[in-house]
Amino acid sequence: MIGRIRSTLPGVLILLCLGAYSAQAEPYLAVQMGLKCGQCHVNPTGGGLRTTFGDVFAQTVLAANHLDTGMDNWTGQVGPYLRTGGDLRFDGTVTQAPNTKTVQQFALDQTRVYLEADVIPNRLIAYVDEQVAPGGALNREAYVMYWSATHDWYLKAGQMYLPFGLRLQDQSAFIFTATGINMTTPDQGVEFGWEHGHWDAQFAVSNGTAGGAVTSNGKQSSGQLSFVESLWRVGIAANFNAQSGGSKSAAGIFGGLKTGPIAWLAQAELTKDESIANNQGKQLATLLEANWLITRGNNLKITQEFLNPNRAVANAERTRWSLVYELSPIQFVQIRTGLRYYDGIPQDDSQHQRQYFVELHGFF
Repeated sequence: MIGRIRSTLPGVLILLCLGAYSAQAEPYLAVQMGLKCGQCHVNPTGGGLRTTFGDVFAQTVLAANHLDTGMDNWTGQVGPYLRTGGDLRFDGTVTQAPNTKTVQQFALDQTRVYLEADVIPNRLIAYVDEQVAPGGALNREAYVMYWSATHDWYLKAGQMYLPFGLRLQDQSAFIFTATGINMTTPDQGVEFGWEHGHWDAQFAVSNGTAGGAVTSNGKQSSGQLSFVESLWRVGIAANFNAQSGGSKSAAGIFGGLKTGPIAWLAQAELTKDESIANNQGKQLATLLEANWLITRGNNLKITQEFLNPNRAVANAERTRWSLVYELSPIQFVQIRTGLRYYDGIPQDDSQHQRQYFVELHGFF
């Protein structure tokens, strides 16, 4: 992967002309183009700093219009050995629920900066993903990653996002809340990754405390294996967290399919939580999403989610529907607007929310 991100700019542009471009933190884009997340992200499992390839894609292909500044495209390069980038998300939200006062608010969701140092070009990097707002500084990822000479395997150590299924932009998705594995709960440990042709695999051993203090000798194991074709992909994932307060395990299957202008994503997972704090038994969470590329820079996202928080309790199921329109008018700017509808047990008003939002996403 690191060898790919050091391709020359002409080489990247040739790939773009051939249609071989990929994602910027949204797996549906990878499905549309038949590539792996590591094509556009320094992290092989996706998220965070974009590669040179990802930066050029965001400027020349993703956006509906490219503003010509008369200068070279931004690639995040700061000298021969350093690259940088960032993300900012600001939104306005209206939340409605039965028998509850409507809540209207503006919120700075996050401001993050990324830094990659090529200590040994194409072989050894040091990487930092730091959230600087809102509130104080909060580290998301900080690790050292070593790649083999042939770039078919790597070893990573430090604080990192755990490998488990789809890595969506929406961290409130049911498939994330059930397992507790998302981009707000990185952990400290080591990860081994293997890439060979269509195959892709990662296995991590971590503290199991979501970056917090270690409280027991137990450790967390996370892994996934996926197969990627140009029009479809499928993968399996597993997680086991053995802590003194009780264990938690999860198993899932995920995939994607391209049908013309529509990219489909799907994931189903079963979680068993025996911790003293939760002890919710077996939980089932699913997601089905369709992304329609209407025209360049315009995407319509429809998502259906299901959650059974305790399969031993009857009639406890919850669903959530989302309709989101994403406009990328110029390079480095995306405007997302949409609504979400929640449905759950009748006696809980909070499970019958309606949310309307507009989000500004700036990135580089």
